[in-house]
Amino acid sequence: MLEGIVRESIGKQNAKKLRRDGYLIANIYAKGVENIHAAFKRGDFTRAVRNKESLAFPIKVGDKEMNVVIQEYQLHPVHGEVLHVDLQVAVPGQVQDYLVPVVTHGTPKGLKNKGVLIISKKRLKVRGKIEDMPKNFDLDVSDLDRDESILVRDITPPENTKIMDKPHVSVCGVIKAK
Repeated sequence: MLEGIVRESIGKQNAKKLRRDGYLIANIYAKGVENIHAAFKRGDFTRAVRNKESLAFPIKVGDKEMNVVIQEYQLHPVHGEVLHVDLQVAVPGQVQDYLVPVVTHGTPKGLKNKGVLIISKKRLKVRGKIEDMPKNFDLDVSDLDRDESILVRDITPPENTKIMDKPHVSVCGVIKAK
């Protein structure tokens, strides 16, 4: 379980000091839950996110334990380090919108025809209960030829969930290389 600390002050100076000490600044929120301003050790947070087995993962901040989902994060513009993360509390039985990652596997046959694989949506917005959410959407791109793509409408969501993105939007595709 990932353990963090509650931030006393939410000012800029406090955030800079915590970042300098190796902490990642986080906001934790949900409908009907009081917002919590927290900080996690950067390395511990990265390990917890990489080793999670479902969309939600457990954390402990102060004396509260909860399951959370990464809703949004901000990266440093130069070196790409995560600066800030928003965590949404996964309230059991409550219908919410979650951002579910898209993972591709396979080598598209369009790469042999001078094509390049482009992933245009890294996460899809899915509405449902946390119990019904998939860990990710696993897409097989090995049948994609040049100028072909996988659209949102081609993805079948799990039972009791609904993809909220527009059906005509491309998730990934193979385009002509320049």
